[in-house]
Amino acid sequence: MPSQRSITETEKLVDAKLGGAVTLRREQMAVVANIYRAASTVRQHLENSVLREADLTWTAFVVLWVLWISGESETRYVAEEAGISKGTLTGVSRTLESRNLVTRSDHPFDGRLVLLALTAEGTALMERVFPAFNEEEAFVTERLTDEQCRHIAEGLRQVVLQVEQNGEGRRLALLDGRQPAPRRSGRRAKRPEPSCEP
Repeated sequence: MPSQRSITETEKLVDAKLGGAVTLRREQMAVVANIYRAASTVRQHLENSVLREADLTWTAFVVLWVLWISGESETRYVAEEAGISKGTLTGVSRTLESRNLVTRSDHPFDGRLVLLALTAEGTALMERVFPAFNEEEAFVTERLTDEQCRHIAEGLRQVVLQVEQNGEGRRLALLDGRQPAPRRSGRRAKRPEPSCEP
């Protein structure tokens, strides 16, 4: 399997493919492509270094981070903050609970709701892992000055705010007010096997 192309190689291929397309908004395309690529690269680096040492996936770490910062929270809020589905959170929280890092308890006023909280062991893990995680955040941004980091962070914050504040209206306009079709896994439904009978 060939290794992943460098960002420079990819940019050259895109330019060669789309060089004549005059209507493209190239700067915006580059921002979105590099957000995705940077996020994937950083996540891979952290999962293969600090988080592997702690036997954590990226998603498990983010759930622990949300609970560490916010304290005991309803599962729906944890899922929203972590950017995952409630179903994914259920699996992750059960794994973390089996490792004695998280506790699950019923909501005191609404039995349909579940609360998650860090255990003392979970808190100790975050206190140990986060400084090493932050060192790797410094490593991956080493080519940037503090001013550039502030500028990029604010620019990315504006991207998030644009989607949070205007994304729903844009989606409705693009779909002429219709609800989006349900998500598919990407797999096509199996076709029935042809019958061998005459």
